[in-house]
Amino acid sequence: MLLAKDIMTPNVITISGSATVAEAVKIMKDKGLRALVVDRRSDSDPYGIVTETDIVYKIAAFGHDPKKMRVYEIMTKPCITVNPDLGVEYVARLFANTRIRRAPVIEGKLQGIISVSDILKKGDFVEKPKQLYIEDRLDVAREEARAVCAAKGATSPECAAAWDEVEELQAAAADKRQSEKKPSSLEAYCAENPDARECRIYED
Repeated sequence: MLLAKDIMTPNVITISGSATVAEAVKIMKDKGLRALVVDRRSDSDPYGIVTETDIVYKIAAFGHDPKKMRVYEIMTKPCITVNPDLGVEYVARLFANTRIRRAPVIEGKLQGIISVSDILKKGDFVEKPKQLYIEDRLDVAREEARAVCAAKGATSPECAAAWDEVEELQAAAADKRQSEKKPSSLEAYCAENPDARECRIYED
């Protein structure tokens, strides 16, 4: 299975939250980028992200002066992040459910950035499609719930809805395990030999 670290872009251009939006636009134009990761102020500070959509929707659409507006005023922080060992199928599902197009890859510190373009261009889902089994879907749902709650807040409706989905999958997984429970050797024997003495002694 391909992992996030296998297809991410490792060399990430970052920007300070105190930089002007005009500086961010210049870097994006010069480097041909659609997003910049916003540096942490300290090791305990979460990463942020500023995208071309943020700039167009929050600056250009309202006629704000990008030379006066700062990146921290329009960025998303904390942003949804991806573990480098997360399978690409899980990353795709995380993107689909949270409606994002890219995310920093973090393990302690910034490792890279992964986008929908990386999944499309470098993923192997065409050659090797992989269906997520319910246990895998449950793992993904937990990751999504943690990410959504980190981004939207632990008391937000989005956070509650994300954990509701986790609970529904947990219930479905429990039902599936129960339905797939294999009979014991004695149960199998008794099913074939219902009149056997060993089977009758357990009857009420």
